[in-house]
Amino acid sequence: MSKTIRIGTRDSELALWQAHKVKSLLEREGYNPILKPVKSTGDLNLEQPLYEMGITGIFTKTLDVALIKGDIDIAVHSMKDVPTALPKGVVEGAVLPRANTSDILIHKGLNDFDSEKTIATGSLRRKAQWLSKYPNHEVVNLRGNVNTRLQKLDDSNWAGAIFAAAGLERIDLKPDNHIELDWMIPAPAQGAMLVVTMDSNARCKTALEPINHAETALAVKVEREFLKTLEGGCTAPIGALATVEANELRLKAGLYSLDGKESYTLEETTPLEQVEGFGKRCAELVLKQGGDRLMAELRKVL
Repeated sequence: MSKTIRIGTRDSELALWQAHKVKSLLEREGYNPILKPVKSTGDLNLEQPLYEMGITGIFTKTLDVALIKGDIDIAVHSMKDVPTALPKGVVEGAVLPRANTSDILIHKGLNDFDSEKTIATGSLRRKAQWLSKYPNHEVVNLRGNVNTRLQKLDDSNWAGAIFAAAGLERIDLKPDNHIELDWMIPAPAQGAMLVVTMDSNARCKTALEPINHAETALAVKVEREFLKTLEGGCTAPIGALATVEANELRLKAGLYSLDGKESYTLEETTPLEQVEGFGKRCAELVLKQGGDRLMAELRKVL
């Protein structure tokens, strides 16, 4: 049986770091992984906001095509970029142990938040939550990989920009001038890495089993179930964070209007033995509170 496994990845510094992490784990299991970097549609268009591009899985589609065509054996993704419905024939092979789930603000000597400020982010979720807390601020679009966004911040007159802590920590670019936004609910599966393969590829499914982290896989499953039930997609202003504590799972989640003026949030706990369908049940609570009307409005513009 061949020990070679072709790993598909985006070609940004962060994506390559993630792919090398999977490569090292598979090498430890006795395999011979090789990297095959590709450039995604989302990486090629850095000016247009993601929600305007109208493509589900904009950072994953190119790798999905390569996987289905047989050009690669597995693909490595930042899991928050992955649509809740995988392409036909593609399956989750492994979820790696989760990194820092927090969002952080990188700022330029920010002294107060009361006065008018300009903050940058490419995420509608971050924008909505920021405006909910600081309605007098302006939030502008920021696209590109981590390095590109950091450079754009340096070159701008913005007061700051919002990033995922995990990405910056993985490639050792987290600066001292940052504030952890512990009040901001992260994207579903933020900080988690997903490895996918074809359902028909028994060899790779077997290879990936030992590197799967069960606790992280359970948490992100609940978060993505919450997202899927709301029919939010990867760009909608929806946050969800599940944590396993002893024999319980806690879910903190929220749905926001684009301007941040309207929100539906919850924090619910369930015993682990009753976790099946928990994300769906929580999403249904949000929909009953008024989230169904808000989602209908969001679908008209997203």
